[in-house]
Amino acid sequence: MLSCTRSSWPPRLVTVPGLHGSEGAHWQTWLERQFARSLRVEQANWDAPDLTLWAKSLRDLLARERGPFVLAAHSFGCLATAHALQQGALTSYVVGVLLVAPASPRKFAFAGSFDARRLGVPSILIGSETDPWMTLGDARDLAQRFGSAFVNLGDAGHINTAAGFGPWPRAKHFIDTLVHCAAPLRFREEAIEAVQHVLV
Repeated sequence: MLSCTRSSWPPRLVTVPGLHGSEGAHWQTWLERQFARSLRVEQANWDAPDLTLWAKSLRDLLARERGPFVLAAHSFGCLATAHALQQGALTSYVVGVLLVAPASPRKFAFAGSFDARRLGVPSILIGSETDPWMTLGDARDLAQRFGSAFVNLGDAGHINTAAGFGPWPRAKHFIDTLVHCAAPLRFREEAIEAVQHVLV
């Protein structure tokens, strides 16, 4: 049996902020402090959303670092994350994705063409009944297109600092859930590789 110390588990948390980035009081910043070795995707210009460039920043970060990874995206960062995953290659390194208050692709049409397709990895999408950037119905539809589990957070605005989401233990719970669900498959794959190595 493989021990946790010999595996690359648990996955590293990677946060993917939205427009203007996430300030110190934001739940993404709080979440980073809850996990060792967490990473944040940085953008050359936080005030100029560009789907292709922002997705490339995520892909480049994951290519430089050792996985596996679990992603936590917010707002336009959700669109950039989905776009990056749909380009392929990343799905073998990403075990799960938390998408919180995604921005409407229609409102960001100027930032690049967006095609809402299945992500290819387990995901949870969190919507809000009072989000000015996407209606609850559109968020539910997007979750269906992505193949994501959907959670209605109720009257939660854009689920950001302005809406009162600084320390947010429920976000950690969602990340822990994604990691927990991915663990059996991960360890099964590592056990098979170990057996194959012994037999060769």
